[in-house]
Amino acid sequence: MKVGILAGGLGARLAEETETKPKPMVEVGGRPILWHIMMHYRAFGHKDFVIALGYKSEYIKKYMIDYCQLNSSLRVDMANGAVHVTDGFKSDWCVDLVDTGRDTQTGGRIKQLIPHMGNETFMLTWGDGVSNIDLHALLHFHRSHGKLATLTAVRPPARFGHLEMDGDHVVEFSEKVQTKEGWINGAFFVLEPGVEDYIDGHDTQWEKEPLERLASDGQLLAYRHHDFWQCMDNLRDKRRLDSLWQAGNPPWKTWEG
Repeated sequence: MKVGILAGGLGARLAEETETKPKPMVEVGGRPILWHIMMHYRAFGHKDFVIALGYKSEYIKKYMIDYCQLNSSLRVDMANGAVHVTDGFKSDWCVDLVDTGRDTQTGGRIKQLIPHMGNETFMLTWGDGVSNIDLHALLHFHRSHGKLATLTAVRPPARFGHLEMDGDHVVEFSEKVQTKEGWINGAFFVLEPGVEDYIDGHDTQWEKEPLERLASDGQLLAYRHHDFWQCMDNLRDKRRLDSLWQAGNPPWKTWEG
C-alpha cells in the first residue's frame, strides 16, 4: 500500500524557517519533520511513498537523492565519478517525487497523486504533523466500513495552560490534550481511488468541498485517536517538538534505533 504525503505548501506561518526551505524540511531533533513522518509509516510496514511537491521542490528532491549516501560510508572512484555505498545505513524506502505546482491547493495535489497509487486503497497525510497513531488499527477501521474515505479525528493540544480552579485557587495547571474540547481533523487519511471524483481541479481545497461532499454522501468516517498528535503550524509548535525529542523517548517515535 502506498502512502501519499503533501509537501508542497508555503508554510507561511513558519516563515522564520520556510523562507529558505519547504515546511516538511524544517528540522525536529536535527531531522526534517518529513523524515519523522516517513519513519512512523515505515514502522508499520509502509515503505512506498508518493510525495506531492510544490514550493521549493528542489530542496526535497536533493534530500531524497543524497539521503542514503549522506548516512553511509562511501567509496568514490575519481576516475569515472562513480559513488558506491560500502557500509552503514541502507533504506528500503521507494519514493516517487511528483511536482504538483507551487500554488496548487491540497485537493489538486491529491488529484495528481491518485494516478500514482496503483488504483488501490492508499494512505495520505500532510508533511507537517506527527503522531503515534496505530496505522494498523486505522487501516482495519477503514476496511471495516467499506466507504471511500477515513480521516483521523484527534484532540488538539492545548494552546494555553489549562486551569482547574477551586474558587480562586488553581488546583491544576497543565498543557495537555484538550479532552473537553471537540475533535478536529488530524490529517491521517485512508482513501479509495474514487475520492478523485470529488475533486474538481488544482484550485480545490481538500478540506472544503471534497470532504464536505464525502460527508454528506455518507462516504466519510472518522477514526478516533486518543493519544499523541501534534502539527507544526508555527515556531512554538516546532520548539515543543524539539523539546520532546531532546527529552528522550518522544511520543511519536514508534521505530527502533
